[in-house]
Amino acid sequence: MASTVNFTGAVDRDLLKRAKVMAAKTDTSVNALFNAELRYLVETFETAETSGNQNFKVLLDFSFGRLSGSEAMRTLGIDSDEDLFLLMAQAHLPMPRLADDVTQSMVDQLKALPTV
Repeated sequence: MASTVNFTGAVDRDLLKRAKVMAAKTDTSVNALFNAELRYLVETFETAETSGNQNFKVLLDFSFGRLSGSEAMRTLGIDSDEDLFLLMAQAHLPMPRLADDVTQSMVDQLKALPTV
């Protein structure tokens, strides 16, 4: 049996609340959810790395916001957003999120538009 260790990490308060609800609804624990997702992420990365396939790393960099969509598509040799979204789904990776200040700036710009 694998040994376990405790560690301290930070997580968005709302995300943790939602994870607790999900865990309760699925009769499991947040710890089990976290372990399953982390295991999947690490094992997929290791498998891709062992086979010399860099596509997963590119998708991971896109997911973390380190690559733009256009950079990821160019590196992967694809030419449509739909293909990129499909690859992200197949890789079980979340789409990147804009930084909160960028999102707020966009909201402010929309609110400043004249109304008819």
